[in-house]
Amino acid sequence: MKIAVASQNRKEITGHTGRCRKFWIYRIEHDGITGKELLELSKEQSFHEASRFEPTPLDDVNVLICGGIGEGLARRLADKAVKVIVTKEIDPDRAIEAFIKGALKSEPIEHHEHKHR
Repeated sequence: MKIAVASQNRKEITGHTGRCRKFWIYRIEHDGITGKELLELSKEQSFHEASRFEPTPLDDVNVLICGGIGEGLARRLADKAVKVIVTKEIDPDRAIEAFIKGALKSEPIEHHEHKHR
């Protein structure tokens, strides 16, 4: 399983996922972390800038953990079979550990829309 965690500053979970360009990618096997790497996107590859019809480097993740996300982007990710979890947890590693234990609570998705390509 691959889990992406939005983390623009590489230390905390990012609230505005659409503009985020840095994601920690965790590989999970047998309820443990087997890998962690930083994925840095160009501005054009960010969700806010990229066309929803084009592939993205995040298309192969199973789960996206973030601090906030709009309904449109959440639907877009659901269409690609990416489960979205919005959390109040700010530490990426703690969020992953809670997810593995089944204890990561998902907050409501934000109710706003943007015009996207």
